Amino acid sequence: MPDATRRNEFGQPVGDPVPGWLGAAHPPGQVLKGRRVTLRPLEVGDAPGLHAAYEGQADADWTYLPVERPRTLQEVRDLVEERMSSTAVTHAVLREGIACGVASLMRIDQGNGVIEIGWVAFGTPLQRTVSSTEAQRLLMGHVFDDLGYRRLEWKCDALNAPSMRAAERLGYTFEGIFRQAIVTKGRNRDTAWWSITDAEWPAIRELLDQWLDPSNFDDSGQQRARLSP
Repeated sequence: MPDATRRNEFGQPVGDPVPGWLGAAHPPGQVLKGRRVTLRPLEVGDAPGLHAAYEGQADADWTYLPVERPRTLQEVRDLVEERMSSTAVTHAVLREGIACGVASLMRIDQGNGVIEIGWVAFGTPLQRTVSSTEAQRLLMGHVFDDLGYRRLEWKCDALNAPSMRAAERLGYTFEGIFRQAIVTKGRNRDTAWWSITDAEWPAIRELLDQWLDPSNFDDSGQQRARLSP
């Protein structure tokens, strides 16, 4: 939090200075490699892998996304092309070279150093897996360590309990709810806001890396210690 005792020449409380701040870099859409997954810019050729990953999902998995679950290969191609043409920088999440999900860096504000991880649509092979956590860790590290952002945001429908739990588990701080923020799929959405700042990131990074370390998993792949930021 800003130092409440810092005051300007008028005696007013002001925020801490940010010396030398020149802005953050725009995400270049580079390849990010982990032990279990690789992230790279989304390509049209990822459609077949994504189609297979989404095919076995329940429609309920897409309730809180802005589109319905794509059923045909053509619908997945259309979705891929839409994500590629947006202002967001969307990465495909690859397991063994096959795209199993997507995640975007969006609402990019270089001047203020603010960015959001959103439009996360992980297929069945990624859901509730160590790989999904690693994918998030790779993007989070890219935002802070490579690109120099000051603030990383996570937003979701306030009724989306799994997304709320995921944000907390990954180390985000809950900031509150914007009531009647948007209309999506003909419904009202109250939007929950979460964030991580650059000052908080080193401790969160250490916790994530400790949890993701192979030594934290037994021979059957079960975690030895839980992730508890």
